[in-house]
Amino acid sequence: MAGIRKLGRATAHRIAMLRAMVTFLLENGKIETTITRSKEVRSLVEKVITDAKVANLHNRRRAMSFLTKGSVVKKLFDEIAPKYVDVKGGYTRISRIGPRRGDSAEMAIIELI
Repeated sequence: MAGIRKLGRATAHRIAMLRAMVTFLLENGKIETTITRSKEVRSLVEKVITDAKVANLHNRRRAMSFLTKGSVVKKLFDEIAPKYVDVKGGYTRISRIGPRRGDSAEMAIIELI
């Protein structure tokens, strides 16, 4: 599992939220969220992409067990991972975009490079 940040959620809720965010990031290429969430999502996305660079059945099943959509797993292995075969890490970029209007939480955009 990811780092030690609890993000103000119970364990099951936190894991489900992070799985959904990783799936949406791989599906859309970028998402907007808070800085602390984006740092947690970054570590999970980097691990998923690193596993997907070796396209075997074991890694595909590991991705299926973590991601929530089968179409995203197919996109990960067919389109995303081949782009990063020669890259050793740093597949994402976090850009700060300022505070959120409602509660002044620091927001960020996390995107695939």
